[in-house]
Amino acid sequence: MEDMDDAGHHRVVVGLSGSLGSLTALHRAAAEARRTGAVLVAVLAWEPPGGEFAYRRSACPPLLDAGQDRARRRLLDAVESAFGRLPEDLPLRALTVRGPAGWALTQVANRPDDVLVVGAGRRGRLRRLLSPPVARHCLAHAVCPVLAVPRSPLHGVLEDMHRRNTWRLPLHTAAPLR
Repeated sequence: MEDMDDAGHHRVVVGLSGSLGSLTALHRAAAEARRTGAVLVAVLAWEPPGGEFAYRRSACPPLLDAGQDRARRRLLDAVESAFGRLPEDLPLRALTVRGPAGWALTQVANRPDDVLVVGAGRRGRLRRLLSPPVARHCLAHAVCPVLAVPRSPLHGVLEDMHRRNTWRLPLHTAAPLR
């Protein structure tokens, strides 16, 4: 994990994955950072391909470097897709951290005056079983306030459109979006 040199500055830390829920959380975190004059710290957690256990069994430093480079690109792509380009009116730090997402976020948001912003989207039982909810981990382990941002109402509309498109069903175009 990189050392943060914004000692003395209020920080708003947000977890990013590139998902719609994390982009919603990024927008909420940016609004909070602007409102309070804080530094926005965008964090993307990553793990080696196959996970830490597989990497420890057969370490391959070039593969690890490629994983970190990919994580950096995903982080910058997520920030740019959320804002169109890097925001000029907001101090922003982009940080990749090797480790599980919940752990990484609580390690970065390690000061009592930080604010940690996470997406708290709806997930199915199978997804919860395979990967525990990051928001729940952060709420249980953070030393700072945690803001759990619900899914955008548009998320459900997009899921419905995707499902209809996948199954080649007609789209409901008569009802306007609210």
